[in-house]
Amino acid sequence: MSLLKSLFLRAGLLVAAAVPLAACSLAPIYKPPHVAVPAAYKTAQAPFEQANPKAQLSQGPWWNIFNDPELSGLEKQLDAANPDLLAEQETYTQARSVVAEARSQLFPKLSAQAFGSLNGQSKHALFHNPSSQPVEESSLGYGAAASWEPDIWGEIRNRTQFAKANAQATSALVASSKLDLELELAEDYIGLRGLDTQHALYQGTLEYYGDAVKITQLRYDSKIAAGLDLERAKDQLASAQAADTDVQAKRAVLENAIAVLTGNNPSSFDIPVDALTNLTVPTVPAGVPSTLLQRRPDIAAAERQVAAANAAVGVARAAFYPNIKLGADFGFVDDGLALAALPESVWSVGSSAVLPLFEGGLRRAEEQQSWSALRQATDSYRATVLQAFREVEDQLSTTSKLNTESIQRKDAVTAALKVQTTAMQLYTSGLDDYLNVAVAQRSALSAELDAVQLETRRLQTAVKLVGALGGGWTVADMPTSDQTVPFSPVGIGKTSSEATHQ
Repeated sequence: MSLLKSLFLRAGLLVAAAVPLAACSLAPIYKPPHVAVPAAYKTAQAPFEQANPKAQLSQGPWWNIFNDPELSGLEKQLDAANPDLLAEQETYTQARSVVAEARSQLFPKLSAQAFGSLNGQSKHALFHNPSSQPVEESSLGYGAAASWEPDIWGEIRNRTQFAKANAQATSALVASSKLDLELELAEDYIGLRGLDTQHALYQGTLEYYGDAVKITQLRYDSKIAAGLDLERAKDQLASAQAADTDVQAKRAVLENAIAVLTGNNPSSFDIPVDALTNLTVPTVPAGVPSTLLQRRPDIAAAERQVAAANAAVGVARAAFYPNIKLGADFGFVDDGLALAALPESVWSVGSSAVLPLFEGGLRRAEEQQSWSALRQATDSYRATVLQAFREVEDQLSTTSKLNTESIQRKDAVTAALKVQTTAMQLYTSGLDDYLNVAVAQRSALSAELDAVQLETRRLQTAVKLVGALGGGWTVADMPTSDQTVPFSPVGIGKTSSEATHQ
């Protein structure tokens, strides 16, 4: 027993000597990049309510603000079945596995081994004594080994921190990709509903143009209208029919795009025709600019990438210091089955240290590269923030101007329809020719189409504003550093794949 005591005592002394040293980190003290933000958005007018910090987009399914059950159902299908999104989510699963790999280096490595062999010699071998040395002999043994690399300079911990920050960034990028797909679906759906409304408008217009052709035909047959009037009326009708056919073709393309976004086969997917009027332009509360940094997943991802680059500096700096490893082996070897007796025991306890002396500037180059990567990540973060504020300001300004334009368009439609009615009345009374009727018809149809397209654009701008504000996402939705670890060192807990798909 004295041998075992001596063995464990020596191993314990080595561990005890290394543990206090494994508390150093050579990474810079991390401070998130600072970006100055304004107190309010430039477009500070209704309906945005920037003055109220609590007036911001609520968390959860952002598409509910449009109050359209069909859109809500499609968005849920996208979240559950879009293949691009599911593939993107696997990148986070893989990032968590990288965290587990890096973290595993913090713990001792234990292994067990066993062997057995039957060995034979020639009776005529040099110096072989047949009376005292057997020709055949067995060798059996088993044992255990342990090794540990104490993280004295924080290299392993910084590698782990790098992997954790990268996993958090990956999670935020997945959320950003998900939001982009949701926004694309919403814009396509609104565009489709806009085409449905244009089709309905064309159907009414075609009926009106058909009546105009009949009236012109009767007047022509009665010798009170020129053939030119009849041909103009027919041209109006045919042109409107062709434009309506083009609208239906565009709708089919959008419907196929929505099918793919929701994970459906376009050949078996159909969206019933409905009017754009069932969608109302929502009031999207923008909140205050300072909250944008916490509500954009791409900004959160950029900040986590800065944190990862900061940890990478610590990894590069640790390479200048000695690399220390501890190891221990213990087992039994015998030529029979008596493998538990101390006389048959074998053991080894040792340590090693490697200090780089000359590598042609390799370590210095790696450190310089890590510092440059940190500065690059910081600059990218600032660029991401500026781009985010630009997107919000663009959509706020566009929304404000489109609200004004909507009122003007309604007045234009009212006036154009009056001119069309008056022109037809004058023509049927014989007080005017059909040229003015044709011009009035084109103007009325153009005004109505412009109004529909404007309403479509207003709704799509609201979608873009929601996206610019982060779609209801917050940093609280991003996993914490500890949550990026998929399971415990002994394998207890859910795997990364199980955690991702629940």
